[in-house]
Amino acid sequence: MGTGRSGVPAGVVDAAIAVGVAAALLLAGLTGSRPATDADPLGYALLVAGGLALAARRRAPVPVLAVTGLCAVGHQAVGVDVPAVAFLFAVYAAVRAGHRAVTVVAAVLMLAALPLAALALPQDLSVGEAFARARGALELAWLVAAGAAGEALRQAERRADEAERTREETALRRADEERLHIARELHDSLTHQISVITVQAGVAVHLARKRGERVPDALLAIQEAGREASRELRATLEALRDDDRTPPRGLAHVPELVRRARLAGLDATLTIEGRRQDVPAAVDRTAYRIVQESLTNVARHARAGTASVLIDYRPDVLAIRVDDDGRATPDSAAPPGVGLLGMRERVTALGGRLRAEPRDEGGFTVRAELPVAGTS
Repeated sequence: MGTGRSGVPAGVVDAAIAVGVAAALLLAGLTGSRPATDADPLGYALLVAGGLALAARRRAPVPVLAVTGLCAVGHQAVGVDVPAVAFLFAVYAAVRAGHRAVTVVAAVLMLAALPLAALALPQDLSVGEAFARARGALELAWLVAAGAAGEALRQAERRADEAERTREETALRRADEERLHIARELHDSLTHQISVITVQAGVAVHLARKRGERVPDALLAIQEAGREASRELRATLEALRDDDRTPPRGLAHVPELVRRARLAGLDATLTIEGRRQDVPAAVDRTAYRIVQESLTNVARHARAGTASVLIDYRPDVLAIRVDDDGRATPDSAAPPGVGLLGMRERVTALGGRLRAEPRDEGGFTVRAELPVAGTS
């Protein structure tokens, strides 16, 4: 349910207007000077019904237009001569909703039906008197004013929507331009520098091995870190340039992570349990990032020879477990780094659970459980 500018729900406003119009019509009918008849209760009921029907004018403008028109003709036919105010409100609502052709047809029918309703009265009215009475109930000028007001507000709302859409498009275009600018700056600066570092480290490793010297562990770490940084930076640049036009990385790309870990010298394995199923996009991306960060940490810090990745599809939870046989022990646990903190934030945002800690038998384990129901 929408809300008005004052913050009051639109349905409440419509109901208040409907009750007010119904009360005003009933009061006008009760205070009108005319002889009482047995049909008066029916006329009063039609007055109230026409007014109360306006409560649904936003949800069903055309049916409300028909109901208020029939009620106006009905109470005029039984001799309750009250202006068709409810029908005018309905004309305004229908035009505002964009039903101009239907409203014009309904107005023409009303202008023709009201004189006929007046002629059906027990009083001996001439045709001229019937038309005069009908004109008192519904003048053409009132109809035009109600329709014009509805059309004016409809056009104003349409222009406001277009202006909002234009602002959003402008903001998106500027964001795209800024994103491309950032991508170019990163490419021109960081990519070049990281490439130089990686090449220099590779040359140093090659020369050391060619001379039969022992390659320092720090030099190997620099070489591997440079390669990983280059891959991550390229992926980031692609994301900045593509603006999500390419599919984001998810569970389907986990085998590629494991394959890259093997190429780097790690004996990595991947096990998938349970029945594979589609998971929400946010869970898909987070699962990939957990495996990626875990394998990256193994390669950089654990000095492990093996690593195992387990993806377990459960009915309501996607479970992920990454274990390695590195040097970590419960007694030598280091404070969590930025990668682990970011991993925990992603999991917590999805309402999941994460454990990242050294194993009792040695090595490190990362265990995550991500809910797959009700996550977007």
